[in-house]
Amino acid sequence: MERKKSLKKKIYGLELVLELFDCDLEKLTSINRVEEFLGKLEKEGGLTTYGAPLIKRFMGGGHFGEGYSFLQFLSSSSIAGHYIEPDRIAFINVFSCSMFDQKRVTRFCTKFFNAQKVKATVIVHKDI
Repeated sequence: MERKKSLKKKIYGLELVLELFDCDLEKLTSINRVEEFLGKLEKEGGLTTYGAPLIKRFMGGGHFGEGYSFLQFLSSSSIAGHYIEPDRIAFINVFSCSMFDQKRVTRFCTKFFNAQKVKATVIVHKDI
C-alpha cells in the first residue's frame, strides 16, 4: 500500500518585507543609529546575529537618493535594509528559517523610525 503524502507542507522560512514612510530623518542619517537599530531589532525580534553587520552609505544616483544600506547575517538567515534619506523611507527585509513574531518586529520598526505610514508584507516560504 502506497503511503499518502502528508497534507502538512514543510515551512522553510518566514520573510517580512517592510516599507516605512515619513521616517524620522535623524534615524536614517547616522551610522550609529543603524547599529543601534540592528542591536535592538535582534533583541525585539528574538533573532541571533552572526558576525558584524556590513553597513555602507551610498550617495544616490539614478532614481534613488542617498542613504545607508546594510546586511546583517543571522544564525538563521539575514536582515537587509536600505534607506532613501531625501524621501525619508526605510526598506527593511527580515528573512529567517526560524519562526519570529512579524507583528512585534513591525511594531518595533515603526516605532524606532517614527514612521507615519507602513506597508508590511509577510511571505511564508514552504513546499508547493
